[in-house]
Amino acid sequence: MNILWHDWAGYIGVALVLLAFLLLQARKLHGNGLVYQLMNVLGALGVMLSLLFGSFNTSAFVMQVAWLVIGIYGIFNSARVRRELKGVESRIS
Repeated sequence: MNILWHDWAGYIGVALVLLAFLLLQARKLHGNGLVYQLMNVLGALGVMLSLLFGSFNTSAFVMQVAWLVIGIYGIFNSARVRRELKGVESRIS
C-alpha cells in the first residue's frame, strides 16, 4: 500500500479534529479557546487537501469547508471577546 502526502494530510487532519473533540469532552480544552479552534481549522484543512488531491467526495468536502469556516469564525470571535474583556478590565483598574 502506497500512502501519498495527501493521504497523510487527511489522516493527520482527522486525528486533529478527533483529538480536539476528545480534549474538549475531557475538559482539557475550552470550546472557545484558540488551541481548540486551531486544531479544528488545521484538521479541516488536512481533510480538504486529501479530498482535493485524492478521491474527491463532495459531501465530505462541503462538511470540511463548513468546519473550517466555523473554526475561523470561532478564532475571530474569541479574539474579539478577549479584546473587549481587556478594555473592560483597563477601565475598571
